[in-house]
Amino acid sequence: MPAEALVERIARVKARLADRLIILGHHYQRDEVIRFADFTGDSLKLARTAAAQRQAEFIVFCGVHFMAESADILAGPGQKVLLPDLSAGCSMADMAAPEQVEACWRTLQGMLRQPERLVPVTYVNSSATIKAFCGRHDGLCCTSGNARAVLESIWRRNPRAVLLFLPDQHLGRNTGYVLGRPLDAMPLWDPYQSDGGLSPERADRAALVLWDGFCSVHQEFTVEQIQRARAADPAVQVIVHPECRFEVVQEANHVGSTEGIIRALEAAPTGSRWAVGTEINLVQRLARRMAQRHVQVASLSNCPCLCETMYRIDLPHLAWLLESLERHCREPARTPLMNRVVVDEPTKQDARRALEKMLELTDAPASPTAHP
Repeated sequence: MPAEALVERIARVKARLADRLIILGHHYQRDEVIRFADFTGDSLKLARTAAAQRQAEFIVFCGVHFMAESADILAGPGQKVLLPDLSAGCSMADMAAPEQVEACWRTLQGMLRQPERLVPVTYVNSSATIKAFCGRHDGLCCTSGNARAVLESIWRRNPRAVLLFLPDQHLGRNTGYVLGRPLDAMPLWDPYQSDGGLSPERADRAALVLWDGFCSVHQEFTVEQIQRARAADPAVQVIVHPECRFEVVQEANHVGSTEGIIRALEAAPTGSRWAVGTEINLVQRLARRMAQRHVQVASLSNCPCLCETMYRIDLPHLAWLLESLERHCREPARTPLMNRVVVDEPTKQDARRALEKMLELTDAPASPTAHP
Protein backbone atom coordinates (compact mmCIF):
# COMPACT_ATOMS: atom_id res chain seq x y z
CA MET A 1 0.00 0.00 0.00
CA PRO A 2 1.39 3.49 -0.78
CA ALA A 3 2.76 5.40 2.19
CA GLU A 4 0.22 8.20 1.63
CA ALA A 5 -2.67 5.77 2.05
CA LEU A 6 -1.15 4.31 5.21
CA VAL A 7 -0.64 7.78 6.67
CA GLU A 8 -4.27 8.65 5.93
CA ARG A 9 -5.59 5.47 7.56
CA ILE A 10 -3.44 5.89 10.67
CA ALA A 11 -4.52 9.52 11.08
CA ARG A 12 -8.18 8.56 10.63
CA VAL A 13 -8.13 5.91 13.39
CA LYS A 14 -6.08 8.15 15.68
CA ALA A 15 -8.68 10.90 15.33
CA ARG A 16 -11.59 8.53 15.95
CA LEU A 17 -10.11 6.98 19.10
CA ALA A 18 -9.08 10.43 20.37
CA ASP A 19 -8.28 10.47 24.09
CA ARG A 20 -8.71 6.71 24.45
CA LEU A 21 -5.37 6.26 22.64
CA ILE A 22 -1.85 7.56 23.07
CA ILE A 23 1.05 6.69 20.79
CA LEU A 24 4.59 6.71 22.17
CA GLY A 25 7.64 7.05 19.92
CA HIS A 26 11.16 6.19 21.03
CA HIS A 27 13.96 8.50 19.85
CA TYR A 28 15.39 5.75 17.61
CA GLN A 29 12.14 5.34 15.68
CA ARG A 30 11.98 6.27 12.00
CA ASP A 31 10.49 9.68 11.10
CA GLU A 32 7.38 8.43 9.30
CA VAL A 33 6.33 6.68 12.53
CA ILE A 34 7.50 9.31 15.00
CA ARG A 35 5.21 11.87 13.30
CA PHE A 36 2.23 10.09 14.89
CA ALA A 37 3.70 10.01 18.41
CA ASP A 38 1.90 12.00 21.09
CA PHE A 39 5.08 11.78 23.16
CA THR A 40 8.71 11.07 22.26
CA GLY A 41 11.56 10.19 24.57
CA ASP A 42 13.69 7.37 25.91
CA SER A 43 12.11 4.14 27.12
CA LEU A 44 11.59 4.92 30.82
CA LYS A 45 10.50 8.50 30.22
CA LEU A 46 7.86 7.24 27.78
CA ALA A 47 6.65 4.50 30.13
CA ARG A 48 6.20 6.99 32.96
CA THR A 49 4.54 9.52 30.65
CA ALA A 50 2.05 6.91 29.48
CA ALA A 51 1.19 5.92 33.04
CA ALA A 52 0.44 9.57 33.82
CA GLN A 53 -2.15 9.75 31.00
CA ARG A 54 -4.89 8.07 33.02
CA GLN A 55 -7.58 8.92 30.46
CA ALA A 56 -5.85 6.76 27.84
CA GLU A 57 -7.15 3.21 27.73
CA PHE A 58 -4.75 2.09 25.00
CA ILE A 59 -1.01 2.78 24.87
CA VAL A 60 0.66 1.98 21.54
CA PHE A 61 4.41 1.86 22.09
CA CYS A 62 6.49 2.40 18.96
CA GLY A 63 9.65 0.93 20.37
CA VAL A 64 10.85 -2.55 21.32
CA HIS A 65 9.48 -5.26 23.56
CA PHE A 66 11.21 -4.45 26.87
CA MET A 67 9.96 -0.85 26.54
CA ALA A 68 6.37 -2.03 26.18
CA GLU A 69 6.90 -4.26 29.23
CA SER A 70 8.10 -1.25 31.24
CA ALA A 71 5.00 0.66 30.20
CA ASP A 72 2.79 -2.22 31.33
CA ILE A 73 4.65 -2.41 34.66
CA LEU A 74 3.98 1.27 35.34
CA ALA A 75 0.55 1.49 33.68
CA GLY A 76 -2.53 2.26 35.70
CA PRO A 77 -5.56 -0.01 36.16
CA GLY A 78 -7.36 -0.59 32.91
CA GLN A 79 -4.56 0.67 30.67
CA LYS A 80 -3.50 -1.72 27.93
CA VAL A 81 -0.10 -1.62 26.19
CA LEU A 82 0.21 -2.65 22.54
CA LEU A 83 3.31 -3.16 20.37
CA PRO A 84 2.87 -2.80 16.57
CA ASP A 85 5.26 -5.72 15.87
CA LEU A 86 5.86 -8.31 18.58
CA SER A 87 9.11 -9.35 16.89
CA ALA A 88 10.65 -5.95 17.73
CA GLY A 89 12.98 -7.09 20.49
CA CYS A 90 16.36 -6.03 21.84
CA SER A 91 19.44 -8.19 21.36
CA MET A 92 21.11 -6.72 24.46
CA ALA A 93 18.11 -7.45 26.68
CA ASP A 94 18.07 -11.01 25.30
CA MET A 95 21.73 -11.51 26.30
CA ALA A 96 20.72 -11.90 29.95
CA ALA A 97 18.58 -15.05 30.09
CA PRO A 98 16.79 -15.46 33.45
CA GLU A 99 18.17 -18.95 34.12
CA GLN A 100 21.72 -17.73 33.41
CA VAL A 101 21.30 -14.79 35.79
CA GLU A 102 19.92 -17.04 38.53
CA ALA A 103 22.91 -19.40 38.11
CA CYS A 104 25.31 -16.46 38.19
CA TRP A 105 23.74 -15.14 41.39
CA ARG A 106 24.05 -18.48 43.17
CA THR A 107 27.66 -18.91 42.05
CA LEU A 108 28.72 -15.40 43.07
CA GLN A 109 27.10 -15.76 46.48
CA GLY A 110 29.13 -18.93 46.97
CA MET A 111 32.33 -17.17 45.89
CA LEU A 112 31.99 -14.15 48.19
CA ARG A 113 33.11 -14.47 51.77
CA GLN A 114 30.29 -12.06 52.65
CA PRO A 115 27.50 -12.85 50.15
CA GLU A 116 25.32 -10.09 51.60
CA ARG A 117 27.66 -7.62 49.83
CA LEU A 118 26.16 -8.63 46.47
CA VAL A 119 23.61 -6.19 44.98
CA PRO A 120 22.00 -6.65 41.53
CA VAL A 121 21.55 -3.60 39.31
CA THR A 122 19.91 -3.79 35.91
CA TYR A 123 19.85 -1.25 33.14
CA VAL A 124 16.24 -0.51 32.17
CA ASN A 125 17.15 -1.97 28.76
CA SER A 126 16.34 -5.41 30.13
CA SER A 127 13.38 -7.76 30.27
CA ALA A 128 10.69 -7.52 32.93
CA THR A 129 11.94 -10.85 34.30
CA ILE A 130 15.42 -9.43 34.94
CA LYS A 131 13.97 -6.30 36.52
CA ALA A 132 11.88 -8.56 38.76
CA PHE A 133 14.97 -10.59 39.68
CA CYS A 134 16.62 -7.39 40.91
CA GLY A 135 13.51 -6.40 42.82
CA ARG A 136 13.35 -9.77 44.59
CA HIS A 137 17.00 -9.51 45.64
CA ASP A 138 16.78 -5.97 47.03
CA GLY A 139 18.38 -4.54 43.91
CA LEU A 140 17.27 -1.82 41.56
CA CYS A 141 17.23 -0.46 38.03
CA CYS A 142 19.14 2.38 36.44
CA THR A 143 19.03 4.37 33.22
CA SER A 144 21.98 5.59 31.16
CA GLY A 145 21.23 9.05 32.55
CA ASN A 146 21.10 8.17 36.25
CA ALA A 147 23.48 5.16 36.41
CA ARG A 148 26.14 7.28 38.10
CA ALA A 149 23.75 8.50 40.79
CA VAL A 150 22.41 4.98 41.40
CA LEU A 151 25.83 3.33 41.75
CA GLU A 152 27.15 6.23 43.81
CA SER A 153 24.22 5.93 46.22
CA ILE A 154 24.75 2.19 46.70
CA TRP A 155 28.46 2.59 47.40
CA ARG A 156 27.85 5.55 49.70
CA ARG A 157 25.69 3.34 51.90
CA ASN A 158 27.99 0.34 51.60
CA PRO A 159 31.49 1.04 50.21
CA ARG A 160 32.21 -2.72 50.06
CA ALA A 161 29.14 -3.62 48.01
CA VAL A 162 29.76 -5.84 44.99
CA LEU A 163 27.39 -4.92 42.18
CA LEU A 164 26.21 -7.42 39.60
CA PHE A 165 25.52 -5.11 36.65
CA LEU A 166 23.12 -6.34 33.95
CA PRO A 167 23.00 -6.62 30.97
CA ASP A 168 25.27 -3.95 29.39
CA GLN A 169 28.92 -4.31 30.32
CA HIS A 170 29.91 -0.97 28.75
CA LEU A 171 27.48 1.21 30.70
CA GLY A 172 28.59 -0.53 33.90
CA ARG A 173 32.31 -0.20 33.14
CA ASN A 174 32.11 3.42 32.00
CA THR A 175 30.06 4.42 35.04
CA GLY A 176 32.22 2.53 37.52
CA TYR A 177 35.37 4.11 36.10
CA VAL A 178 33.95 7.64 36.46
CA LEU A 179 33.27 6.76 40.10
CA GLY A 180 36.90 5.78 40.67
CA ARG A 181 36.73 2.00 40.31
CA PRO A 182 39.79 0.63 38.45
CA LEU A 183 39.27 -1.62 35.45
CA ASP A 184 40.70 -4.66 37.22
CA ALA A 185 37.99 -4.28 39.90
CA MET A 186 35.29 -4.72 37.23
CA PRO A 187 35.64 -8.27 35.86
CA LEU A 188 33.41 -9.63 33.12
CA TRP A 189 30.98 -12.48 33.80
CA ASP A 190 30.68 -14.76 30.77
CA PRO A 191 27.54 -16.89 31.21
CA TYR A 192 28.92 -19.49 28.78
CA GLN A 193 32.04 -20.20 30.84
CA SER A 194 32.30 -22.26 33.99
CA ASP A 195 31.83 -19.94 36.99
CA GLY A 196 31.55 -17.07 34.53
CA GLY A 197 35.30 -17.29 33.91
CA LEU A 198 36.01 -15.92 37.42
CA SER A 199 37.93 -17.32 40.37
CA PRO A 200 36.55 -16.82 43.89
CA GLU A 201 39.50 -14.51 44.65
CA ARG A 202 38.76 -12.30 41.65
CA ALA A 203 35.07 -12.15 42.47
CA ASP A 204 35.74 -11.25 46.12
CA ARG A 205 37.98 -8.33 45.04
CA ALA A 206 35.43 -6.97 42.58
CA ALA A 207 33.50 -3.74 42.91
CA LEU A 208 31.41 -4.44 39.82
CA VAL A 209 30.80 -7.78 38.12
CA LEU A 210 29.82 -6.92 34.55
CA TRP A 211 27.47 -9.13 32.58
CA ASP A 212 28.82 -9.92 29.11
CA GLY A 213 26.17 -8.01 27.17
CA PHE A 214 26.27 -5.05 24.80
CA CYS A 215 24.24 -2.89 22.41
CA SER A 216 24.78 -3.92 18.81
CA VAL A 217 24.34 -0.31 17.64
CA HIS A 218 26.78 1.39 20.02
CA GLN A 219 29.28 -1.45 19.60
CA GLU A 220 29.87 -0.13 16.08
CA PHE A 221 31.60 3.11 17.14
CA THR A 222 35.40 3.06 17.32
CA VAL A 223 38.40 5.15 18.35
CA GLU A 224 39.51 5.17 14.71
CA GLN A 225 36.26 6.91 13.74
CA ILE A 226 36.94 9.64 16.30
CA GLN A 227 40.48 10.08 15.03
CA ARG A 228 39.25 10.36 11.44
CA ALA A 229 36.62 12.93 12.44
CA ARG A 230 39.26 15.06 14.19
CA ALA A 231 41.69 14.74 11.30
CA ALA A 232 38.99 16.04 8.95
CA ASP A 233 37.92 18.79 11.36
CA PRO A 234 40.13 19.58 14.40
CA ALA A 235 37.35 21.71 15.92
CA VAL A 236 34.72 18.95 15.89
CA GLN A 237 33.17 17.98 19.22
CA VAL A 238 32.61 14.23 19.67
CA ILE A 239 29.78 13.08 21.91
CA VAL A 240 28.94 9.40 22.44
CA HIS A 241 26.50 7.27 24.38
CA PRO A 242 27.81 5.43 27.50
CA GLU A 243 26.81 2.12 25.87
CA CYS A 244 29.90 2.60 23.68
CA ARG A 245 33.13 0.74 24.43
CA PHE A 246 35.37 2.08 27.20
CA GLU A 247 38.13 3.26 24.85
CA VAL A 248 35.61 5.14 22.70
CA VAL A 249 34.13 6.92 25.71
CA GLN A 250 37.61 7.87 26.91
CA GLU A 251 38.55 9.27 23.51
CA ALA A 252 35.35 11.34 23.09
CA ASN A 253 34.94 14.94 24.25
CA HIS A 254 31.60 14.23 25.91
CA VAL A 255 29.50 11.26 26.93
CA GLY A 256 25.78 11.40 27.57
CA SER A 257 22.58 9.39 27.61
CA THR A 258 20.15 9.79 24.73
CA GLU A 259 18.42 12.66 26.53
CA GLY A 260 21.82 14.01 27.54
CA ILE A 261 23.02 14.08 23.94
CA ILE A 262 19.88 15.95 22.90
CA ARG A 263 20.34 18.54 25.67
CA ALA A 264 24.02 18.99 24.83
CA LEU A 265 23.27 19.70 21.18
CA GLU A 266 20.38 22.01 22.02
CA ALA A 267 22.80 24.02 24.19
CA ALA A 268 25.63 23.93 21.63
CA PRO A 269 26.99 27.32 20.49
CA THR A 270 26.06 28.56 17.05
CA GLY A 271 28.57 27.47 14.44
CA SER A 272 29.83 24.47 16.41
CA ARG A 273 30.29 21.09 14.72
CA TRP A 274 29.49 17.73 16.29
CA ALA A 275 30.10 14.05 15.56
CA VAL A 276 27.57 11.93 17.42
CA GLY A 277 27.99 8.29 18.41
CA THR A 278 24.45 6.96 18.70
CA GLU A 279 21.60 5.55 16.59
CA ILE A 280 21.27 7.06 13.10
CA ASN A 281 17.56 7.99 13.15
CA LEU A 282 18.11 10.21 16.18
CA VAL A 283 21.30 11.70 14.72
CA GLN A 284 19.60 12.60 11.44
CA ARG A 285 16.62 14.14 13.26
CA LEU A 286 18.95 16.21 15.43
CA ALA A 287 20.97 17.26 12.37
CA ARG A 288 17.86 18.73 10.73
CA ARG A 289 16.74 20.47 13.90
CA MET A 290 20.15 21.90 14.79
CA ALA A 291 20.76 23.14 11.23
CA GLN A 292 18.18 25.83 11.96
CA ARG A 293 20.61 27.18 14.58
CA HIS A 294 23.65 26.68 12.32
CA VAL A 295 24.94 23.82 14.49
CA GLN A 296 26.37 21.05 12.31
CA VAL A 297 25.57 17.49 13.41
CA ALA A 298 26.73 14.27 11.74
CA SER A 299 27.06 10.62 12.68
CA LEU A 300 30.45 9.59 14.01
CA SER A 301 30.30 6.54 11.71
CA ASN A 302 30.18 6.66 7.91
CA CYS A 303 28.00 3.54 8.00
CA PRO A 304 24.42 4.01 9.25
CA CYS A 305 24.28 2.59 12.79
CA LEU A 306 20.68 1.46 12.85
CA CYS A 307 18.67 -0.28 15.58
CA GLU A 308 17.34 -3.02 13.32
CA THR A 309 14.70 -4.33 15.71
CA MET A 310 13.34 -0.80 16.30
CA TYR A 311 13.17 -0.52 12.51
CA ARG A 312 10.58 -3.30 12.44
CA ILE A 313 8.00 -0.80 13.64
CA ASP A 314 6.79 0.75 10.39
CA LEU A 315 3.71 2.32 8.83
CA PRO A 316 2.10 -0.99 7.71
CA HIS A 317 2.39 -2.49 11.21
CA LEU A 318 1.11 0.68 12.87
CA ALA A 319 -1.84 0.98 10.47
CA TRP A 320 -2.74 -2.70 10.92
CA LEU A 321 -2.59 -2.45 14.71
CA LEU A 322 -4.68 0.72 14.93
CA GLU A 323 -7.35 -0.60 12.59
CA SER A 324 -7.46 -3.87 14.57
CA LEU A 325 -7.80 -1.80 17.74
CA GLU A 326 -10.65 0.22 16.27
CA ARG A 327 -12.51 -2.98 15.34
CA HIS A 328 -11.95 -4.26 18.88
CA CYS A 329 -13.39 -1.06 20.32
CA ARG A 330 -16.51 -1.42 18.14
CA GLU A 331 -17.03 -5.14 18.80
CA PRO A 332 -14.90 -6.25 21.78
CA ALA A 333 -16.70 -9.58 22.10
CA ARG A 334 -16.00 -10.52 18.49
CA THR A 335 -12.60 -8.94 17.84
CA PRO A 336 -9.54 -9.80 19.93
CA LEU A 337 -7.16 -7.12 21.16
CA MET A 338 -4.05 -7.68 19.06
CA ASN A 339 -0.39 -7.50 20.13
CA ARG A 340 -1.03 -6.68 23.77
CA VAL A 341 2.07 -6.87 25.99
CA VAL A 342 1.20 -8.15 29.45
CA VAL A 343 3.56 -8.69 32.37
CA ASP A 344 2.14 -11.16 34.91
CA GLU A 345 1.28 -9.68 38.29
CA PRO A 346 4.05 -11.28 40.46
CA THR A 347 6.72 -10.25 37.94
CA LYS A 348 5.17 -6.80 37.67
CA GLN A 349 5.25 -6.26 41.44
CA ASP A 350 8.91 -7.28 41.78
CA ALA A 351 9.96 -5.27 38.72
CA ARG A 352 8.07 -2.21 39.94
CA ARG A 353 9.93 -2.51 43.25
CA ALA A 354 13.27 -2.25 41.43
CA LEU A 355 12.07 0.72 39.36
CA GLU A 356 10.59 2.54 42.34
CA LYS A 357 13.75 2.03 44.36
CA MET A 358 15.69 3.70 41.55
CA LEU A 359 13.23 6.60 41.44
CA GLU A 360 13.60 7.11 45.18
CA LEU A 361 17.32 7.65 44.70
CA THR A 362 17.15 9.97 41.72
CA ASP A 363 14.42 11.32 39.53
CA ALA A 364 16.53 13.61 37.34
CA PRO A 365 18.82 12.47 34.52
CA ALA A 366 22.47 13.37 34.80
CA SER A 367 24.04 15.96 32.53
CA PRO A 368 26.51 14.83 29.88
CA THR A 369 29.96 14.23 31.29
CA ALA A 370 32.75 16.21 29.65
CA HIS A 371 36.25 14.76 29.44
CA PRO A 372 39.24 17.05 29.92
